[in-house]
Amino acid sequence: MTNSPVTYEQLGNVVTISYNRPDNLNTINGAMREGLNAAWKKFLEDETAWVAILTGAGDTFCAGADLKDMKGSAGTFPGTFWEKPTINSFESGIEIFKPVIAAVNGPCIGYGLTAVTFCDFVVASDRASFAYPEVRIGIPTIVGAIRLPNKLNWSHAMELLLLGETISAERAKEIGLVWEIYPHEELLEKANELAQRLCQSAPIASRVTKEVATRTKDMGWVEAVRFGETMRIVASQTEDVKEGRKAYKEKRNPKWQGR
Repeated sequence: MTNSPVTYEQLGNVVTISYNRPDNLNTINGAMREGLNAAWKKFLEDETAWVAILTGAGDTFCAGADLKDMKGSAGTFPGTFWEKPTINSFESGIEIFKPVIAAVNGPCIGYGLTAVTFCDFVVASDRASFAYPEVRIGIPTIVGAIRLPNKLNWSHAMELLLLGETISAERAKEIGLVWEIYPHEELLEKANELAQRLCQSAPIASRVTKEVATRTKDMGWVEAVRFGETMRIVASQTEDVKEGRKAYKEKRNPKWQGR
């Protein structure tokens, strides 16, 4: 295990990004914030990286911000308060349209849970738990409050946001936050199996589909269809489209290149 607060490992087209401060419950300090931002930037820009798995080292997924080093929660920004960007990290919604899986292996708290809300699939260990405890210490939850009501039933979102209580993996699946629960020892294996299934889809087609799903939520119907059809035309020019059609005719699995 490296001493870096964030690890980045790539096997084939699948990247695993791990919170790596297990002795500190994988809380996010300044060094981890820099490492996380660099890791997501690398994943975003690397055309050979098609799917990401986010997980935690040890027995904790992420216990939120390190209260002893608040640079982990805010990062370092130029200028005055009003000049600070509002989207500056994966947790705050940096645009990544490649598929992302959260493999929640233990307690998932605060910023850790906010990161999970931006993942496409959430698979959890039977030891996982979830909480937004901020209101219990007088701090409002902001990005989570923006994101959760768009993913869950309103009352289920408020259960996490306003009660500040910890819920189990079973409860998280019941309310729709978690997709699947696995025995703890099988979690990463199952996450990687899902990642490999995602890699069977053409990577550019997957990204375009996710982007259309994301952007059209706030569009009117006509605008949404126009945007989607424009994206389809762009994607249809790729080499992978030609390969997909050829493979279909030859009755074989396509060999995607991501271009």
